[in-house]
Amino acid sequence: MNAADFRRIALSLEGAEESSHMGAPDFRVGGRIFATLASESQGYGNLMLTSEQQAEFVAERPELFLPIGGGWGKSGATHIRLAVANEDLLAGALRTAWKLRVEKNEKPGRRGRTAKPKQK
Repeated sequence: MNAADFRRIALSLEGAEESSHMGAPDFRVGGRIFATLASESQGYGNLMLTSEQQAEFVAERPELFLPIGGGWGKSGATHIRLAVANEDLLAGALRTAWKLRVEKNEKPGRRGRTAKPKQK
């Protein structure tokens, strides 16, 4: 897999849009990021997961997933090695990050475009 595959799969998810954050391509749903290609030059895609999801992914497939360095990684941001991934693994990982973002957007008080409007 490569960055073009990552982009294609990310954009196939319902409501997903490509944008940019600090000059790097990102993928959003409801206006909020669920994945990026900020580490594309290093051969990685990035997934915004929970720390628990990250731990499960890394434990199950350490050759494929690794935490992003620093605080982002401690919060669940995870690299996926594109050259090691296959279509099903990449799609499943992106779907997990997308679903997490959709669920967070639906929580009351979130300002994502899919959040429910506040009652007056």
